[in-house]
Amino acid sequence: MNGPAPDRAAKTAVALVACPDYDEDRVEAALRRGVDLLGGIGRFASAAEHILLKPNVLTGAVAEKHVTTHPAVFKAMGRLLLEKGVHVRYGDSPGFGGFTAAAVKSGLAKAAGEIGIEMADFSSAVQVSFSEALIAKQLVLAREALDADGIIGLSKMKTHGFMRVTGAVKNQFGCVPGLRKGEYHVKMPRSEHFAAMLVDVCRRLKPRLNVMDGIVAMEGNGPGSGTPRPMNVLLLSADPLALDAVFCRLVHMPPLNVPTMKPGAESGLGTWAEDTIAVLGDDPARFACPGFKVVRQPPVPFDRSFPYYLKKWITPRPVIDPGRCQQCGVCSEVCPLEPKAVATAAPADQNSPPVYDYRRCIRCYCCQEMCPHGAIAIRRPVLSRLIHP
Repeated sequence: MNGPAPDRAAKTAVALVACPDYDEDRVEAALRRGVDLLGGIGRFASAAEHILLKPNVLTGAVAEKHVTTHPAVFKAMGRLLLEKGVHVRYGDSPGFGGFTAAAVKSGLAKAAGEIGIEMADFSSAVQVSFSEALIAKQLVLAREALDADGIIGLSKMKTHGFMRVTGAVKNQFGCVPGLRKGEYHVKMPRSEHFAAMLVDVCRRLKPRLNVMDGIVAMEGNGPGSGTPRPMNVLLLSADPLALDAVFCRLVHMPPLNVPTMKPGAESGLGTWAEDTIAVLGDDPARFACPGFKVVRQPPVPFDRSFPYYLKKWITPRPVIDPGRCQQCGVCSEVCPLEPKAVATAAPADQNSPPVYDYRRCIRCYCCQEMCPHGAIAIRRPVLSRLIHP
């Protein structure tokens, strides 16, 4: 039976529940507890409704790399909904490659098959107007995301080179189909503009519940090439901004240094302020991780019109490690610019890594995000480190 809904008049509720590993029974028990702390699954879905599960599937990666939402978390959430008589589908649009292959490699397809959840088709795009948008008055979104009665987001606790962390708010960007995501990077290279667009996408889609898989997080060179870091926690909230703010505080990251926080609060998406959030469940102090490897400084301002010396000496840039580079070409393929800012190695030098044209590079870091070999990192120039130690 569902418990009473938490009193949200005073504070926004974020459930924080311990979970030591991905044992399916323990994950399901922890998830049920978190949902019950928020008032029960009936607050978020009703029988016969069509609900879309939106995991974080950046790219095709095995679950053990902790790039994607873990199948055990996905499976547990699916079971809770199916028990309620909800019609459930799942989908995402990876940054590179097709979702079907990525779902198979990550284990999500197998988990979905075991409980009888069908895959949604995210290839069909619809342009929608959003008059209340901060910046993106026209959005291109997956039809199935728009047609669902509701969305439940299943994000992954990870670092992110551009937005500092990737969580509940940014997870909805996967509802922008395929290469169209790159178009937003080209149109909005400034971090504050891109963050406002992410807020617009999340506000338009209005996920009913957000779950963050932090049982094993990713620190360092995230969101695709970082290092797994056990955090042993699940976070849940109807407020995606508050959930992301709790994540930030667990790792001693000032929430306002994440670019989505300010526009998210100003637009009514949610709250980040500590005195407006009630953390329910386990004591956050048990899971605090001040040594979590994440860039805690706000993004350095960037504009394509900046003179080259500013781009060179102040703005962080993606850098390829020749020892790791496999010359696979993914970095060049995902670069949203045409012609690419990552040049393909000349035929006479096929064993050398690609070469950046930093004068054109817009510092979207898509190449770093999608490199399958962890060969690209974001390097902060000396002057940038002096400005933001």
